[in-house]
Amino acid sequence: MSDSRQTATLTTGDAGGVHTDFDACVRAVQSKDARFDGWFFTAVLTTRIYCRPSCPVVPPKVENMTFYPSAAAAQQAGFRACKRCRPDASPGSPQWNERADLVARAMRLIADGVVDRDGVPGLAARLGYSERQIERQLLGELGAGPLALARAQRAQTARLLIETTAMPMSEVAFAAGFASIRTFNDTVREVFALSPSELRARVAKGRPAAATGTLALRLPFRRPLTPDNLFGHLAATAVPGVEEWRAGAYRRTLRLPHGSGIAALRPEPDHIACQLWLTDWRDLSQAISRCRRMLDLDADPLAVDALLSTDPMLAPLVAKAPGRRVPRVADGPEFAVRAVLGQQISTAAARTHAGRLVAAHGDPVTDPAGGLTHLFPSPEALAGHDPATLAMPQTRRNTLAALVRELAGGDLDLDVGSDWQHARARLNALPGFGPWTVETIAMRALGDPDAFLATDLGVRNAARALDLPTTPAALTRHAAAWQPWRAYATQYLWATGDHPINVLPTKDDPAVGPADDPTTARTTGIPTTITQAKEGAVR
Repeated sequence: MSDSRQTATLTTGDAGGVHTDFDACVRAVQSKDARFDGWFFTAVLTTRIYCRPSCPVVPPKVENMTFYPSAAAAQQAGFRACKRCRPDASPGSPQWNERADLVARAMRLIADGVVDRDGVPGLAARLGYSERQIERQLLGELGAGPLALARAQRAQTARLLIETTAMPMSEVAFAAGFASIRTFNDTVREVFALSPSELRARVAKGRPAAATGTLALRLPFRRPLTPDNLFGHLAATAVPGVEEWRAGAYRRTLRLPHGSGIAALRPEPDHIACQLWLTDWRDLSQAISRCRRMLDLDADPLAVDALLSTDPMLAPLVAKAPGRRVPRVADGPEFAVRAVLGQQISTAAARTHAGRLVAAHGDPVTDPAGGLTHLFPSPEALAGHDPATLAMPQTRRNTLAALVRELAGGDLDLDVGSDWQHARARLNALPGFGPWTVETIAMRALGDPDAFLATDLGVRNAARALDLPTTPAALTRHAAAWQPWRAYATQYLWATGDHPINVLPTKDDPAVGPADDPTTARTTGIPTTITQAKEGAVR
């Protein structure tokens, strides 16, 4: 089988069944193909070690290989992590951010620490299913239940803290989410075949330990990755006090379960350099998960680009800059509020409105290395806000008030484990929400890879230049061939425009640049007058 055919087999086969294609997995391991890291794990029966497919050691004999769909399943079967390839640090499976079913929603919530904080009952309550149903489906697809999956994540967090900080082991144990030091010691020995002290001793001498409250790490991704629109979008729409572009890095504050944090993310050729400042180490795994999600780092660009390239109109765009990601967000409710604030105005004005709201209602933070000052206000904080103080039309004030009520009351879930179609239905029922706003939130906040903005002016301008249909209905029919990757097609179409979101900033202050104008502001992820008028007509 050719290399390209092998790729198609592993990326477009039945969800959850990659590890069952024994011959294809063997070929991936023998070729040390890093594209399949995170899709499956190779366990060696003779050594009782499990590895990622790209492990640099000599591949084992075929008869000694077996494959698992998750690191947790390999650990549960009695295999320990390879010390060379560190399989626990591979990119996550792209399936969990591509799908909207129960297993994918559960995996996103487990990565966000729900099991560690609220246990399996809390996970079940968030998903609306029984604990038995969740256990059965996770075991069937991943070979491990929610407790084992959360345990594997705790082990990875513990290793990061052990190897990159000078934190006492007792503090590492509780920061990683373990209930006791004994459980921490036993788990680390079982997963890594080393004690916590031995793990720390393996770190090269002279490596500087992280400063108090800080951690520097590398976030892996599947190649290729084009960072221009990804970081350009985040920087061009940055809310003052909450986000900034400084010294070649996108920085923003994070509202986390146990406190606040600040993330600095810088694109490098083979990884994203990440520096985290946290007020509580227990939030480490959640902070990493949100950074990865925000930058869409677990995406499978080969599968996306292969399908989009079948359209002769998109193929040149993909070939020019392959591996575009969807710029997502760290906080779904925050983005929904910002989308409403930005309706019918330019990007610069939207940033101003949001900045004023942040200064008035956001929780203050201390930034040790930049100009960040606040967390974005929570829905609960905004529930007591008087919309009359905002310089916007009354109809938009009503829209904002209705959105905040839904979010604060728990009737609208825009977090990582949300049901995408249910969230769309709730948004559509709110006053002032039309197709563009709903699909924008679905694409960037919910993470739906197939969200599509057929009424978007930037998309329609690109369609016109490419001789694609330009009416929303006709463009939607044409875009059916792009499913399930229409959100990525949107990025390629947006990239044809001349707008700051398409380039990496060269100045620290993203607000310093060309003024927004109505013909390009649509590509910033904030509605404008044209689209809002269309939505008003629909409603």
